[in-house]
Amino acid sequence: MSSKINNLLTNLNDQLNFIDLEIDNQSTRCEKAIEIILKTIDSLRGVLLKTKFKTDAEEIKFFKEIKPQFTSKLIYYNTIFKIEMKRPNGGNRIVKKYYNNELVKLKAFFDNELEFYKYYRSGSTYLDHKYFLRSKFDIKMSLSSYYFEADTNFSTSHDYKVAKILANDLIQLYLENNLVLIGNKDNGEKSQRKPNLKMIWTSPKVALIELVYALHTEGVFNNGAADLKDIAEYFEHIFEIDLGQYRRTFLEIRTRKADRAKFLTTLNKGLLKRMEDTDEGI
Repeated sequence: MSSKINNLLTNLNDQLNFIDLEIDNQSTRCEKAIEIILKTIDSLRGVLLKTKFKTDAEEIKFFKEIKPQFTSKLIYYNTIFKIEMKRPNGGNRIVKKYYNNELVKLKAFFDNELEFYKYYRSGSTYLDHKYFLRSKFDIKMSLSSYYFEADTNFSTSHDYKVAKILANDLIQLYLENNLVLIGNKDNGEKSQRKPNLKMIWTSPKVALIELVYALHTEGVFNNGAADLKDIAEYFEHIFEIDLGQYRRTFLEIRTRKADRAKFLTTLNKGLLKRMEDTDEGI
């Protein structure tokens, strides 16, 4: 079972990384991610239903450590989707207040689940037999209504809470990063000489990463002395975009079976065609 689950998780992470690179619209990215995660969780359920745990320890490990890695991703993308769909139109002050209110909601969950949060974060195990074995729930442990509506063959009383804790860590990071971006705008960290029109990178991130590597290879900045990291961070700043693990992405670009420098090839063809069209018009 472990090899099947590892393959499911690896494939899921690969697909989510690909979506993050290829889709820049946050809502569209979340929708696609949710679709993929739901299919993967359904496959995980299928694997579990065909499996009989040899010991309670195996079952506890699955529901405490393994399943939450999948469901936390679903919670994360679904929450981000709802946050962005409800984000108000307005200036930085209004959006900043909205994101801070979302952080307050995360804090409320933390306060409500403080006892279990401390239990989980401290690595405690003395209640695992009640928290992470199926049909072993204790009604006195402040169970959420979610548990009584869930598939009891695929859920325990607290595996969802673990997933929620993991997801909230990522949601908090997402909100705080957005607040930093807004703060940078408010503090005027950009050049005093601002263009009238803001430029937004609307092609996939992978295309920009390909361009960054090409420019670094050609040594076009600072007489070739600029580091790849500095160039990448510069483009991230001017376009207000997160290139993520761009070094890993470059390794994936290298493994393309077809045209590896796809974006640069497209640029070259487009420019040559424009020159030809211009020549014909003279």
